[in-house]
Amino acid sequence: MLVITRKKGESLLIGDDIEIEVLKLENGSVKLAINAPKSIRILRKELYVEVTNENKEAISFDLEILKKIKK
Repeated sequence: MLVITRKKGESLLIGDDIEIEVLKLENGSVKLAINAPKSIRILRKELYVEVTNENKEAISFDLEILKKIKK
């Protein structure tokens, strides 16, 4: 993991085509601007984790329910 310090107005590059710029620092929060090709998905991690967990729950099932239906 790379840890880097940036100030307001500074940016960093990931590869040749992704730029992340610090727009605002306020009350312990950072506002970022991300410039990337449309083919790159940009997701908030907490939403990604939530959707992944919901998908796992959706495909799990109780075999006892299937056995009761079969009877």
